[in-house]
Amino acid sequence: MLDNCTLCAHRCKVNRLNNKVGRCKSTDKIKIALSSLHMFEEPCISGKNGSGTVFFSNCNLSCKFCQNYEISQLGKGRDITVEELADIFIEQQEKNAENINLVTPTMYVYQIIEAIKIARKNGLHIPIVYNTNSYETVETIKLLNGYIDIYLPDLKYYYNDIAYKYSKINNYFETATSAIQEMYNQVGTPVLDEFGMMKKGLMIRHLVIPNNIENSKKVLKWIKNNLDNSVYVSVMAQYFPTYLAKTDETINRKLSKKEYEEIENYLYSLDLDNGYIQELGEHEEEYVPNF
Repeated sequence: MLDNCTLCAHRCKVNRLNNKVGRCKSTDKIKIALSSLHMFEEPCISGKNGSGTVFFSNCNLSCKFCQNYEISQLGKGRDITVEELADIFIEQQEKNAENINLVTPTMYVYQIIEAIKIARKNGLHIPIVYNTNSYETVETIKLLNGYIDIYLPDLKYYYNDIAYKYSKINNYFETATSAIQEMYNQVGTPVLDEFGMMKKGLMIRHLVIPNNIENSKKVLKWIKNNLDNSVYVSVMAQYFPTYLAKTDETINRKLSKKEYEEIENYLYSLDLDNGYIQELGEHEEEYVPNF
């Protein structure tokens, strides 16, 4: 299937089996940067034991402000096999991880499915989280039906001109919302256990970007108008200028208190049932993993 790759919305059609790469810079090899227990996801994902996170290298977006740019844009990481990935899943479970958290997994969906099959035969039973930027095709999300328990998609942009300016992608909003609706069709509204841990469902993340408050309002309004009100929403205030954002005067600063309060008030006015909003902090850089 990788000899004419159409996994993501770029549909590059390159032959990744011959070490050719498209927009995501990935070949047929799985490349990861880190596997670890991650304590800084939403409370219903990390819990007390941490989320068994696998950070995949490379990305099909080119975000100027990516906090993980070392692995997403610069490709830091190491190649592993499908069998080794399955072993990592089992190792995370043995460390009492609350779940397996696949971060930026789109480029490796075929291999991930095979690894999940192997790991389940070897006793994997904890939920699997698909943590994505949402530049996905509906066809690829349909391939994941039955393998993914929790979808954790970003919904970054409402305005496609902003998406191109900051991430060099076209038709982001239409692409992402179509994919998110398919995710919802598969897993529905969140199911939490007696300890408050999510076992199944959809939670949509949105990172608020400086000078783009109207974009955030439009994203949140779409969620309110198009999905069940009990879907979880996670509004993130952790933006800080890094990578290429440092030289872009429109996004080379953190959120202001005024911007944060405007989004906070708007979020509450929508009367969504479930979700999280981060406090505006001062040391967001400390939460970026050491790759």
